[in-house]
Amino acid sequence: MRSFSRTNQFKKDVKHASKRGWDLSRLKKVLNLLIEGHPLPPESMDHPLRGNWAGSRDCHIGTDWILIYTLEKNHVRFERTGTHSDLFR
Repeated sequence: MRSFSRTNQFKKDVKHASKRGWDLSRLKKVLNLLIEGHPLPPESMDHPLRGNWAGSRDCHIGTDWILIYTLEKNHVRFERTGTHSDLFR
């Protein structure tokens, strides 16, 4: 099991997702898989990021709902969550 942390922006993003009416149980499932060190399902399309987010990873919670996170040995840091336009503009 990995330790984990959440950025303040991630916490704000989760509140925003809740206000949008998104199913937060889907997010929680992916967070738990990452914390427990299990592989993500293929439909999450997990991949490394480039550019400003180099060193972090992106996986899909839904069609246009993504999670940006950083893995460090036995720690995972949840950076951001939201739509592509929320996070990559």
